[in-house]
Amino acid sequence: MKKSLAHLPKHKRYELKLIVEQIRQLAEAEEIVLFGSYARGDWVEDRYTENNVTYEYASDFDILVIVESSEMANSTDIWRKIDKKIRRFPIKTWTNVIVETVDSVNAGIAKGNYFFTDISKEGILLYDSRKFKLARPKKLNPKERRGQAKFNFKEWFTSAKEFVIDFNNAFKRRSYKKAAFELHQAVERFYTTILLVFTNYKPKTHDLEKFSHMAAGCDPAFLNIFPQAAEEQKKCFDLLKRAYVEARYNPAYKITKLQLEYLSTRVRKLQRLTKKICRERIESFV
Repeated sequence: MKKSLAHLPKHKRYELKLIVEQIRQLAEAEEIVLFGSYARGDWVEDRYTENNVTYEYASDFDILVIVESSEMANSTDIWRKIDKKIRRFPIKTWTNVIVETVDSVNAGIAKGNYFFTDISKEGILLYDSRKFKLARPKKLNPKERRGQAKFNFKEWFTSAKEFVIDFNNAFKRRSYKKAAFELHQAVERFYTTILLVFTNYKPKTHDLEKFSHMAAGCDPAFLNIFPQAAEEQKKCFDLLKRAYVEARYNPAYKITKLQLEYLSTRVRKLQRLTKKICRERIESFV
């Protein structure tokens, strides 16, 4: 695993230093690893224009925190606090924090899980307690990697399309809260398809915002699926994020026909892009 951040601008190195400090203050981390585009050196900071509106977008920091105990890994309170502290600090780069135990990471590396083996080869070690050593990466068989990616694509992309059908049926009945939930599930599954094809890793979350940032880490084309430049765009995406729980259990949850129509156009774009980019990725495993 690499250790140098010399390829990053000074302000990015400073942000990473702050992130490591916040994690270590609240969690007993054994290793903290930067992976993804900032580790590889192909991060993106750019602008694009859509319907005469200019949007800014940038790659995220992807951070793997390795801990000893499953209790620490599964402590949602601790990791929620860490996320909030990172958001409040002067850190402009969105940060995705993934937590795994030493045992699960080593088991993944030993089995040739390409999420963990890629991190062990491309990641940059930001902190090391020196109490544990990671396993040696298993040499991956491209044919096996392609087979796993094809299986994940078929399983999850098909499931996502079925939820789109359920959304359309609920929408036609004017059951808008039910439609919102079905649309949330479709989006979660399209994002899961992307992550499994690219990394063979699925995060333990239903948070569409986190999913969207992780998908964009796989390919920048996913950055503009749910634009956030206008207030109504933000409101619609917030309603979609909340639909997993509130559309089922909160009587006060409301979403309109127009908002669902807007969101469904974005989901159709996500579906097309997921199919195109995942197929290209699968073909690259040769």
